[in-house]
Amino acid sequence: MPDTLFSPQSEINDALLAGALLGRGLPSEAEQHLWQAGLSYHLDDIAEKHLRDAEALAPGHAAVLIGLYRFYFYKGRLAEALDVAERCLLKAAEVNDLSADWRLVRAADAAFSRYESILPRFFLFSLKGYAYLQMRLGRMEEGRLAVMKLLELDPSDKIGAQVLLGVLERMGHDDD
Repeated sequence: MPDTLFSPQSEINDALLAGALLGRGLPSEAEQHLWQAGLSYHLDDIAEKHLRDAEALAPGHAAVLIGLYRFYFYKGRLAEALDVAERCLLKAAEVNDLSADWRLVRAADAAFSRYESILPRFFLFSLKGYAYLQMRLGRMEEGRLAVMKLLELDPSDKIGAQVLLGVLERMGHDDD
């Protein structure tokens, strides 16, 4: 999530693909709002209204949540992005039949080691976004706990949690 550049059309395409793969079809009207949000990304109020309209039509749908997350993240509205990341985590836990508390999830609970498994990957990327935003908002201990959980669930580090851990470990040290 946080490690990609924003391209409104490709981001919305990714969100729609994720939505299709994460169950329940997205109503066509909600899909149109997501497309319009991508097309009007440069117009904050209009893009956000389209995202909120999509959310009203498909509350809790992964495609809508991903669209909201990316919008807030790339607009630098990190507290709002964190709120959506938390909602993504809950949605990912639900679709993977995991505990709603990410701290209680164990590596054996889902196919986290298989990168091609979209549902577990949705959980991992949601947790990575959560960890990153916690760190950006100055909540280092919560960020560290989430990063350590990522490394527990994905010990081969297919999603790059080690990079976040490196940032945490370098904090407070002078750069050369």
